[in-house]
Amino acid sequence: MVKIASVTILSPLPVDPHAPAAILPDLEAAIAGQACFLPLPLADATRATLLRNTQRAGEPIDPGIALVMSTSGSTGTPKGAQLTPTNLVASADATHQVLGGTGQWLLAMPAHHIAGIQVLVRSLVAGVDPLCMDLSEGFDIPTFARAAAELDRTGDRTGDRTYTALTPLQLAKAMDSVAGIDALRTFDAILVGGAAINPRLRAAAEELGIAVVATYGSSETAGGCVYDGRPIPGAQVRVQDGRILLGGPTIAHGYRNAPEHEAFREPGWFATSDGGFIDAGTLTVTGRLDNVIDSGGLKLHPEALETEILKVKGVDHACVVGVPHPRLGQAIMAAYTGWADIGDILEALEDAELPRWQIPKDIKRLAEFPTAGPGKIDRRAVARIFGA
Repeated sequence: MVKIASVTILSPLPVDPHAPAAILPDLEAAIAGQACFLPLPLADATRATLLRNTQRAGEPIDPGIALVMSTSGSTGTPKGAQLTPTNLVASADATHQVLGGTGQWLLAMPAHHIAGIQVLVRSLVAGVDPLCMDLSEGFDIPTFARAAAELDRTGDRTGDRTYTALTPLQLAKAMDSVAGIDALRTFDAILVGGAAINPRLRAAAEELGIAVVATYGSSETAGGCVYDGRPIPGAQVRVQDGRILLGGPTIAHGYRNAPEHEAFREPGWFATSDGGFIDAGTLTVTGRLDNVIDSGGLKLHPEALETEILKVKGVDHACVVGVPHPRLGQAIMAAYTGWADIGDILEALEDAELPRWQIPKDIKRLAEFPTAGPGKIDRRAVARIFGA
């Protein structure tokens, strides 16, 4: 942080994927209210420049802000959620309360994203040194297995619990090998977020004795604030006109580059772009409201159709998109990864007795999905595969 005549400046904080733990001293200063940083991906110069410019790095900022965390996404202008020390620490404390106590953490996600940052914050709050993977070459299972074994030995020696955080794509990759499964089993809890978990993947993890906790949240909420459908201590959830709203001590103080944004219109609350409902105190997320496909005047939440496709044996991940159509407005298309045949999917959708208009006009099997942010399928990139 640079202070000029008592003015706090937003300082860029490059995060090296080879050595993410190097930012711990700066992060500690931010939590202590002594600094304000904008985490940047050192390995992605284009993204880093975009964030510097849109978030006005090097310019004055409210001295109460600790971090400006960018929202994920590969297109458009990223927004910068302004998080205070209270936001960050409240999230860490509530997480440890839900999981059964503080513990040793393995960082297996990029530390310039909120999920990775919070692994480091939780470690600082717990007074322990996190074990950090070198993610410069991506998420590698042998490296993950070695790190998990090292953390497990540390936990056995100190009596501490052990935790990590993964995306659904990382979880699926780890569960595809014996070494990965053995590594996953060593953790007392694995927070999985960034996208919805394939129900079959979750069921398989539970059968294998892997302690998965599904999280829901974002940069605007200092990370996950709903665990397995229930708000963490201090967090609040309500649904208004079908839209999910999140409240509590983890809610960001608006956006750095959009101070009047309607998402923060109600003090202490963040209006998400997600639809959902609450039943018996448990939140179910139905999908993003801005992803709704309008096909021939009929509206479809793509996540609803994705859920049906994910039920098919041999489907690992699925993405449903709408692409421009001269008569329908949008035509429904679907892509998936896995070994299932397209015929198996069509048969399953017919057996599910879905309305005919919901059956995809085209289905493609992909080797892997393009991603935007940690573990999030890039829907716009998928739509382009279908010619959108």
